[in-house]
Amino acid sequence: MPLPAVVAPGPPLTAQEAERFARHLFLPSLGELGQRRLRAAKVAVIGVGGLGSPALQYLAGAGVGTVGLFDDDVVEISNLHRQVLHTVADVGRPKVDSGAEHLLALSPDLQIHRHRVRLEEDNTTPLLRGYDLVLDGTDNFTTRYVVNDACAELGIPLIWASIFRTDAQVSVFWSRPPQGVEPRTLRDLFPAPPPPGSVPSCAEGGVLGALCGQVGALMASEAIKLITGTGQPLLGRVLILDSLTAQWQQIPLRPRSAAPAGSRPTPQHRPVATTAPDAPPTTERSAVEPFTRVAPADLQQRLQAREAGEQDFVLLDVREPSEHAEGVIPGATLVPLAQALTHNGRAGLEKDVPVIVYCAAGPRAERAARELAGAGYTTSVLTGGIGAWREL
Repeated sequence: MPLPAVVAPGPPLTAQEAERFARHLFLPSLGELGQRRLRAAKVAVIGVGGLGSPALQYLAGAGVGTVGLFDDDVVEISNLHRQVLHTVADVGRPKVDSGAEHLLALSPDLQIHRHRVRLEEDNTTPLLRGYDLVLDGTDNFTTRYVVNDACAELGIPLIWASIFRTDAQVSVFWSRPPQGVEPRTLRDLFPAPPPPGSVPSCAEGGVLGALCGQVGALMASEAIKLITGTGQPLLGRVLILDSLTAQWQQIPLRPRSAAPAGSRPTPQHRPVATTAPDAPPTTERSAVEPFTRVAPADLQQRLQAREAGEQDFVLLDVREPSEHAEGVIPGATLVPLAQALTHNGRAGLEKDVPVIVYCAAGPRAERAARELAGAGYTTSVLTGGIGAWREL
């Protein structure tokens, strides 16, 4: 159902603004009044990355007056295939600075608040207070739930999206919607985040860059609808996209208090951010896994044996260089996953020497081990990754 506009209209448009936004003014559903609401709107975007980049570009282009950029990260070369707000020249710069610069080039009158900060339980609510709505473009579960809970406390709408590889989902959450509309939050879809390390991140599982553009633009459209009171926002619905088949579908989302006891989204409709956990540890080769698994204690013994010259193997770290710099298992060779999947990345490996692969928790190592096994190498995966190794 249509919802009342979230933002009151601002001052009348200037002649220059009327010319710039003429194609919006021609839309009967938006018009001059809707454009004035956009100019008065204050929108917080969490994550100036794959989803935030296209969303911010379209919000700025649409004439939103104020945006808050929330991101504590810097631009990396591996970001650029999907984070199209940044360029090669921005590598190494804070994303909030790079993003602000390019947005101002598009919309010089845009007011930008830069928040180079990691959102935590104790700072998110104060930082989001004063914004009319929030777009969540983050890539980790901790921040997603912190942002959801802060928006629920503040009573402001949250536009949420999730991408994994080639699938995406989008919805709108609002804890205090207009009278007569049932509230929904992320916790109606997922009461709690999955166990740490059980879901591959973008760096571990990969992501189709163009899909970020599709979903980010859709998030901007949902924001425009909420700000101006246009159309029917995705509140109470989860929109699902399979980009490989170009198929969209939607499922209803009811508040958990209104759902029958024990009900939950059916498995085929679970959001893509909750893929199956890592397989349990095993010491034998699985019928579906072309690699074995090595426990941290076993790896420690094998490293000691290798040092004594009693056996030979390669210990491969497929994390990113920034992760490698924070700590490494002694004797490991760094080959980031993207390189390990290429012929050149494994050029130094010999097929008669076993390879033990590890990452932060397991998913990237499994991917590398499968590829290496398919190329004729004998591979193993460190169970639990470096996280488990540190607990020895």
